[in-house]
Amino acid sequence: MTWSILSPGQDWPQFIALALAFALSSLVGLEREFRLRSAGLRTHALVGLGAALIMIVSKYGFADVLVQEHTVLDPARIAAQIVSGIGFIGGGLIFVRKDTVRGLTTAASIWVTAAIGMACGAGLPWLAVFTTAGHFVVAFGYTRLVCRIMDSNSRLHITYKSESEALSRILDQCAANGFAVQGFHLDPPATEGCMVTSIGLHLQGHTPVRFLVEELAVLPGVLSVAVMPSYESA
Repeated sequence: MTWSILSPGQDWPQFIALALAFALSSLVGLEREFRLRSAGLRTHALVGLGAALIMIVSKYGFADVLVQEHTVLDPARIAAQIVSGIGFIGGGLIFVRKDTVRGLTTAASIWVTAAIGMACGAGLPWLAVFTTAGHFVVAFGYTRLVCRIMDSNSRLHITYKSESEALSRILDQCAANGFAVQGFHLDPPATEGCMVTSIGLHLQGHTPVRFLVEELAVLPGVLSVAVMPSYESA
């Protein structure tokens, strides 16, 4: 079988479909990023791109096993099993600790890698190369993009154990992530003798605040971390 960019299933309509899926998925992810959700710009872009490639593989990747409009064998069933199996692997990479979700982007990249392998095995190498390039755009370009467009001013509401050294750890973690504390307020205790303290921090930095939230949520003594946006969150 001869591979070329003009071979069936690797013409401009397929590349345009991949690019459109990439762009639209990025727009959805950008909205989620602005609202500081766990699955943000990178995760949505990778999932949308991988899903588009898998769909194209299903439509155009098995032309060599068709004889006079009859299927000699059914490799599509193997592709379907690959998608299901990789879903289990991706699920194993995602874990939740307190209010923090980690591993979503890594799981999405595993899913896209499976789609790339499927495209190569189905004889669609140029689509696989295009999708791989999209992955590197997400991995190296989108992180910087998010840092540029996200508001540098953020407010956090943090609850921690009063008798612990959590406050000093919180301030140290903010500084380590490049955030400066512009102001804070201390919430009154819910009951007399309460062993839990709640504070609000007004921060300024140059990185997405959700990365800081993930770091603060796992500190010893910290009970919860919530973002207080200046707009209504969905």
